[in-house]
Amino acid sequence: MSFVASVVRETRETIGIYWLLVRIMVPITILAELLSRLGAIEAVAPAFAPVMHALGLPAELGLAWLTGMLVGIWGAVPLIFTLVPAGAMSVADITVFSALILFAHGLPIEQKIIRAAGPAMVVTTLLRIAGGLLYAFLLHRLLAATGWLSSPLDPVWIPRSETQGWIEFLFGLAESLAWMFVILLGLSLGLQVLKATGLLGLMMKTLSPLLRLVGIKGEAEHLTAIGLFLGISYGAGLLIREARSGAISPRQIFLSCVFMGFAHSVIEDTLIVMALGADIFGVLVGRLIFAFAASAAVAVMLRGLPEETFHRWMFRSAAPSGADRSIADTADA
Repeated sequence: MSFVASVVRETRETIGIYWLLVRIMVPITILAELLSRLGAIEAVAPAFAPVMHALGLPAELGLAWLTGMLVGIWGAVPLIFTLVPAGAMSVADITVFSALILFAHGLPIEQKIIRAAGPAMVVTTLLRIAGGLLYAFLLHRLLAATGWLSSPLDPVWIPRSETQGWIEFLFGLAESLAWMFVILLGLSLGLQVLKATGLLGLMMKTLSPLLRLVGIKGEAEHLTAIGLFLGISYGAGLLIREARSGAISPRQIFLSCVFMGFAHSVIEDTLIVMALGADIFGVLVGRLIFAFAASAAVAVMLRGLPEETFHRWMFRSAAPSGADRSIADTADA
């Protein structure tokens, strides 16, 4: 196949995946924003106070955690210092809370994208929330026992919550979607170039041994790495195409999505919470160690799971590309 024909094919496939992502993201994003403006999230937040207490955190942060899970990191971050003054928290507090929202944020959107690749939405969502709670609890106990990071918080950035009008919100959403298409297309074409030049193989030599320890192999390694560094929207977005083609086995897709749920967008997200004062070892190094260990435990569990049980409860195959079912059908499956 000529280079031009390859570019045309990749572009066409990327547009199909992008349209699927848009159909998932736009209605969920608008619904989450509407619920937030109506006060629904704020009304439910007090129920999460016991969780905050168990993690050694102020009860008020339950609202920021719930907002982060439903809306995303950028929904939670401006609320933190509005709810609790920076002077009332320690570095340990912001590190534990940051770890919590790094594991589970923007769940309605990200988990719907993961669902489109095949893994069961309920299972992977529960794994992310449980993983985040377990890691945050372990981190809290370690910091409380050692006194590490007990110094007063002195963030380099204190974001403030600002109410946007609907026009500004929709404009920002459109801008984000436009950039997503550019990045998604660039990743898709860039992967082909890296494969053709052999650079992808060299880049993966460092990461592959670690991913193989948790059972992620072959083509799934590359897409997992994209999710790890850039985020679920990109890693799982490209994984949808591979799932349809049958190039990656369902169990590999499931493991890849589980790992990405525990650790994704480690560059941007880590920098955001570090600007709030979180410690890099707690929000990055420890998180990665936990992600590899937890994913390895899931891989061991999957080995003993019968195929019928796996497909009934944990995975539903995506529709093949170019078959009778359209992209819309796949999104609704």
